[in-house]
Amino acid sequence: MADVRVLTVEASPTAVIRAATTWQEFPALWRTMLDQVWRFLRDAPGDLSKDGHNVMLYEDDLPTVEVGVQVNGPFEPHGSVVPSILPGGLVATATHTGPIGQLGETHESVCAWCAQHGYEITRVRWEIYGDPDPNTGDFAVAVFWALATE
Repeated sequence: MADVRVLTVEASPTAVIRAATTWQEFPALWRTMLDQVWRFLRDAPGDLSKDGHNVMLYEDDLPTVEVGVQVNGPFEPHGSVVPSILPGGLVATATHTGPIGQLGETHESVCAWCAQHGYEITRVRWEIYGDPDPNTGDFAVAVFWALATE
């Protein structure tokens, strides 16, 4: 089981493409969505950061998703790339290390830990992707689940 912690996080601005899709379709969509965001960032105004981490926000179980990159502040929408934020507030979090194909196991561990410790999760969750390990190509991925506060 992953090492799960509960903490309060600050909201974080992002540049994203938003979509309502299915879990079956999503694996074929996310890379194209992310590539479009990075194309926008390459030509974005100079004051918009261009070195943030990749993110995926799942607003519900449909899923309604936002795929993009952390940035340093708001900007004007450009085509399908829009400003958004990763939520702030109380979360349960764990870091996934290892093959990306096993990322779902870290999500499951966070959910199981919350149930075991009396925390109610909302269905809002997100991932922040670290840089790849040069030896294995694996990413450290921070997994966050928003917690109900009432």
